[in-house]
Amino acid sequence: MKNRKFTLVLLASVMTTFFVSCSDDDGEVVTVTETETVEVDSSLPVGDLMVNLSGNLVAESGTPTQGLVEVGVDADDTNFVRFADDFTTELGTGTVGIFLSTSEVFTADPANGNPDLMLIGNVADNGEMFIKLDAAPDAKYTHIILWCATANIPFGNVALN
Repeated sequence: MKNRKFTLVLLASVMTTFFVSCSDDDGEVVTVTETETVEVDSSLPVGDLMVNLSGNLVAESGTPTQGLVEVGVDADDTNFVRFADDFTTELGTGTVGIFLSTSEVFTADPANGNPDLMLIGNVADNGEMFIKLDAAPDAKYTHIILWCATANIPFGNVALN
């Protein structure tokens, strides 16, 4: 009986540790007044996005890819890529990666660390989407490419101007 109690206590503490350590770190709770709290999502821009580069997606490989893409900074000087409300692409094939690229052509070179590509995220859904960047993209990245790894084909690209 003692072993069973010990096992249950141990299991409960492991589960508590697991759930606490796997919490979402993107959220921050800010107390506005004594009675009102607001959750701030750090994966979204603060204030307006100051757009530095933008362009419209060009569909490839027979996909319905389209929409405005913008690169900019928010009021806290955090860099983001924004896919506008009109963004659509094919979602039924598996993971569609979003890459910064030095050209409109997906040029993988894994042996050399893919110097012409930088994975910044994956398409989760159609419609508006923000991707938070660690820093401003290097000037060498002139395009964004949507690449379907499952089919090994591009779904679209956008020249950033």
